[in-house]
Amino acid sequence: MTTAPRPRTTTRDPEALTRRLTAWLGTRLPGARAVSAAVPDSNGMSSETLLFDIDHPRPPSEQEGVPLSCALRLAADPAAYTVFPRYDMARQYRTMRLVAAHTDLPVPRTLWLEEDPAYLGAPFFVMARAAGRVPPDVMPYTYEGNWLYDATDAQRGHLEAASVSVLARLHDHVPTGEADFLATTGTGDALQRHVEAQQAYYHWVVDGRPRSPLIERGFARLADLWPTDPGETVLTWGDARIGNIVYDGFEPAAVLDWEMAALGPRELDLGWMIFLHRFFQDLTESSGQRGLPGFLRRDRVEDRYARLTGHRPRAMEFHTLYAALRHAIVMLRVAYRQVHFGELPVPADADTLILHRGTLEAMIERRYW
Repeated sequence: MTTAPRPRTTTRDPEALTRRLTAWLGTRLPGARAVSAAVPDSNGMSSETLLFDIDHPRPPSEQEGVPLSCALRLAADPAAYTVFPRYDMARQYRTMRLVAAHTDLPVPRTLWLEEDPAYLGAPFFVMARAAGRVPPDVMPYTYEGNWLYDATDAQRGHLEAASVSVLARLHDHVPTGEADFLATTGTGDALQRHVEAQQAYYHWVVDGRPRSPLIERGFARLADLWPTDPGETVLTWGDARIGNIVYDGFEPAAVLDWEMAALGPRELDLGWMIFLHRFFQDLTESSGQRGLPGFLRRDRVEDRYARLTGHRPRAMEFHTLYAALRHAIVMLRVAYRQVHFGELPVPADADTLILHRGTLEAMIERRYW
């Protein structure tokens, strides 16, 4: 984590992309140009992000409803060994508009959806850019030398409370009847379908590559821990973590990255938020640093969520294990992408590619919490 190069996140040329974006922008806003385009340091390894400004010959005041600073989300290049098998930008766009319509969450204002891949090589959408700062992933915010680590306990506590509130408001206020386009195909209830989809994703990841005995043990353990009552079905954010929130000070200013949104139990998001912090915290402690042990603790997150919603989180041993398992599958795919690009050798043991291998083993053996 501290010395390995960051895996490449794109195979596209930003300058060429900007020229093509300007040509497309003229179809929506005649005379406009995309300028000052940049790929953010936090650009993910799934859908790609391009930040740009709009330059137009008329004064900005005449461009009613169109901000000068924008962000573009572009489906991954299918020729670039993508992290996920499918990228549905219209689905993300529709999800963001649904959340914005039914909640007070600071979802970025969506501007345009383009489903024709002819313009940029893949479907994309454009949204208003939010000003603020994001807890870093590389190096993780649990390491010294970043704004969240340097904050006071009270400031981090405020950020934690506000972030859990994002989940509570999302789950409580979006009507699932209007989110049926997010339903996962398959049999059984929403949780069963979600897990079946993750199993299918795992098989896609290891097709032609070494399998992971640890991940397969994880799926077997899930069956033993399966909730007797999965609870009500809500719209879940999917990638519910503080690294996907832009903060103004310590208050959420934009909730980003909805490509993993799905219908399912509330605990899908809670387990993911808790585990993704634990992932960074465990890595930090393994390198001999203290990290942020009092931040986003499982008991505090569960208690706060229960106070906000009246719903006491259930089966959290299952859901934190499931989050760790899902993250392991993504990490395995990212590692195989590095193998594909010659950044890593083909491993003799696929499980060595899972950075939180020890955590996942401990969860499977029920000795983690």
